Amino acid sequence: MTLGHNITLKFAIVTLVFTMISCKNENTSISDNNSETITSEEHPNLILTKEGVKAIRANLGEIPIFDQTLAKVQEEIDIEINNGFDVPIPKDYSGGYTHATHKKNYSLMQKAGVLYQILDDEKYANFVKDMLFEYAKMYPTLPIHPKPRSYARGKLFWQCLNDSNWLVYTSQAYDCIYDYLTEEERNNLESNLFRPFADHISKDNPQFFNRVHNHSTWGNVAVGMIALVMEDDALLQSALYGIKNIDLDKSLKDNDGGFINKDGKKGFFANLDEPFSPDGYYTEGPYYQRYAMYPFLIFAQALQNKKPDLKVLEYKDGVLLKGVNALLNLSDADGDFFLLNDSQKGMSYYNTSLISAVDIAYHFGGNNPELLSIAKKQSEVTLDDAGLAVALGIKEGKTKPFDKKSIELSDGANGDQGAVAILRSGNLELVHKYTAHGLSHGHYDKLSFALFEDGKEIIQDYGMSRYVNIEQKGGGNYLKENKTWAKQSISHNTLVQNETSHFQGKYDIGSKHHSYKYVFNADNENLQVSSAKEDNAYPGTKLHRTFVTIKDNDYDNPYVLDIMRVESETANQYDLPLYYLGQLIQTSFEYTKSDVPQILGNKNGYQHLYNEANAITKGENIKLNWLLNNKFYNYTAVTSKGDEVILAKIGANDPEFNLRQEPALVLRKRNSKNTVFASIIESTGVYSPVSELAINSKSNIKSIEVVLDSKDYTAIQIITNKDKKVMFVISNLNNDNEIEHKLNINNNEVSWKGPFILKEIN
Repeated sequence: MTLGHNITLKFAIVTLVFTMISCKNENTSISDNNSETITSEEHPNLILTKEGVKAIRANLGEIPIFDQTLAKVQEEIDIEINNGFDVPIPKDYSGGYTHATHKKNYSLMQKAGVLYQILDDEKYANFVKDMLFEYAKMYPTLPIHPKPRSYARGKLFWQCLNDSNWLVYTSQAYDCIYDYLTEEERNNLESNLFRPFADHISKDNPQFFNRVHNHSTWGNVAVGMIALVMEDDALLQSALYGIKNIDLDKSLKDNDGGFINKDGKKGFFANLDEPFSPDGYYTEGPYYQRYAMYPFLIFAQALQNKKPDLKVLEYKDGVLLKGVNALLNLSDADGDFFLLNDSQKGMSYYNTSLISAVDIAYHFGGNNPELLSIAKKQSEVTLDDAGLAVALGIKEGKTKPFDKKSIELSDGANGDQGAVAILRSGNLELVHKYTAHGLSHGHYDKLSFALFEDGKEIIQDYGMSRYVNIEQKGGGNYLKENKTWAKQSISHNTLVQNETSHFQGKYDIGSKHHSYKYVFNADNENLQVSSAKEDNAYPGTKLHRTFVTIKDNDYDNPYVLDIMRVESETANQYDLPLYYLGQLIQTSFEYTKSDVPQILGNKNGYQHLYNEANAITKGENIKLNWLLNNKFYNYTAVTSKGDEVILAKIGANDPEFNLRQEPALVLRKRNSKNTVFASIIESTGVYSPVSELAINSKSNIKSIEVVLDSKDYTAIQIITNKDKKVMFVISNLNNDNEIEHKLNINNNEVSWKGPFILKEIN
């Protein structure tokens, strides 16, 4: 008999047993989200509720996605129970044995606790109980973790952040077996493990607990979750509002880029107030929003179940539920999150944090049927009330597609600190970043962009220099190249002045400033515009960048127009890199390739770039043609006479091969004051390795020209290979949608209403 048949049989038996033992299970459905506060005697009451357990048991065997998840988890935990567990003395950084084992243990306990509630099998409760008592025996003997790298060292782990992870999950397990334990056993665990654990995270480390940062969110939630289980209101107040009577100036000196609410607020609610914009965008970027959403939402779910009077999910106009929608929109066609600030490539909404987020958002956020389509792609649900709601929604055929459209998500607590824009046109997705810095995980890359097609990166953001939980690479932590390369401006697709990063690459300067929106318009699917300005990256220099996606009926794919306008009080060197991915096929310019590549510079990230080839332009358009994923892409750019084109590659001064060796084109203008960089990026054709045919491999653009650039207006003329001539004009100073403009450009009368126009020229 196969495993699948065994699992099916188990479900049949479990369903029969529960039907017999539950006198009121017939037609049981999940309880109302607005039910009264659960009494202190009832457990579980965090992510699972008594009513939820009854509903789950009543529906077992008839809710496929839930049944499959349950079977998978049951199989995993059964194997672990048979194998036994280890609670080793902590000694490692991320990726090491002790780190990985304690991380595994909290996940196993949480899952086993849920299985005990759903299956009513004491072996799962015993597994959790036995492991908890091993921890209770060891914890009072533990010193501070021996690894010294963190500003807030834990005991089980090298940083309090991971200790907080442990307590968030373990609190759920404790809640599930609470009534299985005797009062004496509970007192033992709370006295020797849980209270000292919570005190170390909070009282012993206020610099970790009392600030605004994803680290602190985990700490606040860890203390709050265990407080809810133990019915400790004082501890809960610390979680919600921070530790009182702490000298902010002394204990909250920020060494890792968080910030203190200006009016002194701290705790869980402060972490809701500051990092989230009204649109649900989290200032650290989607990679860390994904990481923070689990504690935010799991605690909100617990508070909703146990203390609904706090109305956490309604706080700040429902910002947590908006955050789930924002995160899903910050992913490409394959579900991978866009790389803004510190980010690892490949992180997606298939992560367990997003499975939980989607389920909670569906259950508590009005049962949005579009979320069900994401849940179906994720192929699993949480084993709790929220997961059951999703499973029932899918079973009942309520699923609707999650329709990703062009969107602008504001940044800043009040939505007034810039934004990130996503232009979706055809199969292209362009990400335009003009946000605030992003706390400690922010990068110095104002007005940067990345481009995707069919979920694949075409023009990349490098992301972070870190191999998470790979011990061989710096203990799985951030590598030194994250500061010397990944955060520096030259590693991004944005303008760099005088080989110096934005804000000198200094957090204390960059964190005071943000770019700001000028235009975002996606009303017309054939012409979408995102335009933003940055006035503080370089003193005396103003940057204005505009992206336009244009659909031309003559061609299969839309193309992207990029206009970077620079005004400065002094003459400077400007570099504009393009980090294209793939194999260079052809250039329109003749270049000189060095047999021994030179290094492009000696600091600010330039020391990590090889200068492999150079060309000096004559003032003509330059073209770069490359192949990626058997698709052809083309870049056409305006140049002035004497501009330099550098074909570069990442990887210089990298003795341990920590950096990916990937190509770039850098367009350099020397001794320039005011200038415009204008270019077009196209996806044109395909190559078939089977038929060995290249179709539409070359550019569809004959020429691009800056035909006007003044303080008031910039105009770009584009001529296609079919001799269609169009002109894009933008007002540089007035973005009012009701203002009318009229210009004569090269004997062409151009009049329009609003900040921009695309006009065909006959």
